[in-house]
Amino acid sequence: MPQSHDRTETLERYDLVIAGGGYVGLSLALAVRRAVDLSILVVEPQPYSRMRKDERASAVAAAASRMLDGLGVWGTIEPEAEAIRDMIVTDSKLKDIVRPVLLTFEGDTESGEPFAHMVPNGAMVGALQDAAEEAGVALAEMQSVSDFVDESGRVLVTLSSGKVVEASLLIAADGVKSRLRDLAGISTVKFNYDQVGIVTTVEHERPHEGRAVEHFLPAGPFAILPLKGNRSSLVWNERTSDARRMLGMDDFTFGLELERRFGKQLGALKELGPRKGFPLGMTLARDYVSHRFALIGDAAHGIHPIAGQGLNLGFKDVAALAEVIVEAARLGEDIGSLTVLERYQSWRRFDVVQMGMTCDLLNRLFSNRSDVLRHVRDFGLGIVDRLPGLKRVFIEEAAGNRGDVPRLLKGEAL
Repeated sequence: MPQSHDRTETLERYDLVIAGGGYVGLSLALAVRRAVDLSILVVEPQPYSRMRKDERASAVAAAASRMLDGLGVWGTIEPEAEAIRDMIVTDSKLKDIVRPVLLTFEGDTESGEPFAHMVPNGAMVGALQDAAEEAGVALAEMQSVSDFVDESGRVLVTLSSGKVVEASLLIAADGVKSRLRDLAGISTVKFNYDQVGIVTTVEHERPHEGRAVEHFLPAGPFAILPLKGNRSSLVWNERTSDARRMLGMDDFTFGLELERRFGKQLGALKELGPRKGFPLGMTLARDYVSHRFALIGDAAHGIHPIAGQGLNLGFKDVAALAEVIVEAARLGEDIGSLTVLERYQSWRRFDVVQMGMTCDLLNRLFSNRSDVLRHVRDFGLGIVDRLPGLKRVFIEEAAGNRGDVPRLLKGEAL
């Protein structure tokens, strides 16, 4: 972190500055602002008009949708969301004619709600932006945090425009390649899987009936996730060299590769795009906090998407950090003190490491060409499919209902 320096001028002051105004940063700002009267600035490099047009979609677990409902935005988001009503898992080679279903999950939790919804990113960000502005959160779009200094009971935050503001706490929600994490001197543990996740949207002739499908292929999982209408979101893992080749294909050739993996169970396919590729790896921050500084979301942890839990880990961070900040503010504590922030770190770190290691193990177990491993995992999946109690545990875990769940994720107010 840069050396401190003297400043005598009066600076614009906020209780919280949040670097990164995606759904994680906005939901944290909204959660805190609705609970206590703290001044909050959210800094976002992209224009929100562009973010609202993001056609990608994310799986939002039941616990996260309860939080969004409590923040007053789920009613706006839900009409655009598609409930996942059931899920099937297959394991095969690409050339196999038959893909036997090895594991099935009903989509409802014990409380009767869908364990997850597929939500368009643009709709989610738009609803959160509108609600945050209405709640009095200050938004600085098309700007970023370029520097910060912890100085004399405050943090001085320099924006890319050159403007300097002061705050009690700076929160980095600036993604898995977080520049602020590096400026804070927080190291990471990293693994590169030599895989790329290809993400796109397709239209198909027949309805999906709310079914999610996870095809485990030798190169990695091929996930089909239901969207509104006869559309599905695809998350397609390939080895890096193969993925680069496929991303460069013309539409016709890419469509043939897509159909080989998707199958013909929903009829003819039409790619709607956009087609994008994301390098896959695991990045875990060794610390989530330092004095007057905290990491949330992908800035704290980036994991393999094999279990679809990346976004939901971020929402758990939001719920836990908001609860810690709100309780500290009500008790008159310094919300930027290390004593307060370590409560958040101790709450979240074990859960994140556990999920990261689980996804790492699943990826290594399923993304390989070993016939021996394939027979072992297929036997294991078959056993699980015959144990309703164990399947129920998996559903409740995917829904975000297990462990030390923050109040917001239970649908409770702060």
